[in-house]
Amino acid sequence: MPDDFREFFEERTQWTDTDGAGDHTHPQGTTEHSDANDEVPLSRRQLRKSHEKRRNQQIIRVVAIVVVVAMVVGLLVFGYTKLKSWRDARERASQALTADYPGPGTGKVEFTVESGEGPAEIGNNLVKADVVKSQAAFTSAVAANNSTLYPGTYELKKHMACADVIAILSDQSKATGFLQVKAGERVSQVIADAAQLSGISADDFNAVINGGGAGILPAEAGCKFEGWFEPGTYNVKNRNSASDIIKEMVDKRVEKLDSLGAPTGADREKMLIMASIAESEVNSDAYYGKVVRVILNRQAKNMPLGMDSTVAYGLGTTADKLTDAMLQDASNPYNTRVNTGLPPTPISNPGESAIKAAMNPPEGDWLYFVTVNLTTGETKFATTEDEFWKLRDEYKSSNSNAN
Repeated sequence: MPDDFREFFEERTQWTDTDGAGDHTHPQGTTEHSDANDEVPLSRRQLRKSHEKRRNQQIIRVVAIVVVVAMVVGLLVFGYTKLKSWRDARERASQALTADYPGPGTGKVEFTVESGEGPAEIGNNLVKADVVKSQAAFTSAVAANNSTLYPGTYELKKHMACADVIAILSDQSKATGFLQVKAGERVSQVIADAAQLSGISADDFNAVINGGGAGILPAEAGCKFEGWFEPGTYNVKNRNSASDIIKEMVDKRVEKLDSLGAPTGADREKMLIMASIAESEVNSDAYYGKVVRVILNRQAKNMPLGMDSTVAYGLGTTADKLTDAMLQDASNPYNTRVNTGLPPTPISNPGESAIKAAMNPPEGDWLYFVTVNLTTGETKFATTEDEFWKLRDEYKSSNSNAN
């Protein structure tokens, strides 16, 4: 008989005692147990459920045991790995301390740190030059002292102590042979420094600068180098020619402009002109964008830009040395006091901040600005001429050497 039928009858059948011992019948629908502790037999379904419950509990216990064992093993492995790593690090540090020359060293070694080299590469080159005994000792000493190593050419010795080498390589004043092009510097200053540091004649540099830049400058530069040197550090000590040094600076400039998404063609040159003026007029990048907006607003109204920095550039001097006669000299093509429009070229080599400001100047109606505090560089902007004269009065009252 199928289990379903058996369960059906087992659940609905009442069993009575047939041995005749006493009357155990009760009114229909009721039963009585002589002992409250007597257990009622379980049906097959209940037995199956009970068995499944015990089996599930066993499985859960097994899984829990496996998880706990796995966690314990994992913690043991992790602890062992960390302990081994710490022990190995201590061993390396100990070896590094012992693998070092006592110094002070002998002889003379000219050693160059190239731009972009890290402590490991520098340490490896020092070992090859027989300056330090171990790369590990050198890098450990750099890390322990949190030292910054600067590019340049240095005078070292053979068999030096790592600490002595680091003291030299972390002192920029001891570096030679590296040209530092600063944002806002003019080409004339860069060339003078490059000639001195490289040992190449200044005449060679000037020949390239005045030669039109064929094969070096992009077409939009109009054969003029101003504005086309990228600020940064350049190794000029062992270069073969002035042309090579200049080309590297121009190539870096083009690469940077491309990476910034700067406009191309004639618009790129105009952008560099505005960026160079902004950087020359104010000494904080917080104002670069507003100065560019003043330039654009004045151009839109066909007003002269009125920038003393451009006048000074055209005369090869600085703005603080300008005279009234200089400011009125219309023969100076860079005199934006009397001539309208942008000057013929950039007036310096602007940095990234000024370039970004020239690419995306803020909106505004400003037509004037005055640096009212020469000490702090605080600059204020105005939309009317009356506001401008008030700012001029503030400038004169705040600066004892105001002109």
